[in-house]
Amino acid sequence: MKQILLITDGCSNVGASPILAAAHALQEGITVNVAGVVDYGTIGELGGLEIAEIAKAGGGISRIVGTRQLAQTMQMMTRKTVVQTIQQAVNKELKEILGHDSLEELPPSQRSKVVTVVDELTETTPLQVALLIDASASMKPKLAAVEDAIRDLMLSLQARMGTSELAVFHYPSRGSSEDAVLDLNWTSDLSSLRSLFQRIQMKGATPTGPAILKVIDFFRYGTLDGHQSWRQNAEEGEGMLGDYVV
Repeated sequence: MKQILLITDGCSNVGASPILAAAHALQEGITVNVAGVVDYGTIGELGGLEIAEIAKAGGGISRIVGTRQLAQTMQMMTRKTVVQTIQQAVNKELKEILGHDSLEELPPSQRSKVVTVVDELTETTPLQVALLIDASASMKPKLAAVEDAIRDLMLSLQARMGTSELAVFHYPSRGSSEDAVLDLNWTSDLSSLRSLFQRIQMKGATPTGPAILKVIDFFRYGTLDGHQSWRQNAEEGEGMLGDYVV
């Protein structure tokens, strides 16, 4: 399963709509969750509305949190969307095989067996989480909390039985107001995070939509420039995703 976990205070102001970008991610089989760390007042209200719409379009969930609750919220959202995705797939299979629309329609004995399978799949299904950090100037006071939250998220992913990988991106880049930067490639190694935040420089613009599109490219091609890497090309021939994305 593939997820984008966006951390932002909302109010994107450069480039493509982040709501449309999130919808595109969902079409690619990538769920978009959003943890909103917003300010008070009108700007915070507008940011909160955008955050909710991004998650809705991306098939995920959103939460508005303070910096103290950020770590717990990120873990909750990641796990909850894994469970929801698996339940949706199970319900689809139940309808096709048994003619039931949902798990709740099964007799208690059968329901118990299916719930056990869902729980097992939640812990064992391979998971990739692309963490996308809003590094606009307004997020600067919140960066320390984001750093702690990422470490806690990595620990929770390591506790799963299945393969869990984390990649970290921030936006905008130093050279372009609409580019995302890959800070950490797919890893399950917690030590890789030690020097991560020393490389992030905060800037003024908030190009959330273009950044989401860049991360979609990374899921698809293994790069941020929209072109397939030579390794994937050699392995998959036609350059399409070879695995099934839940």
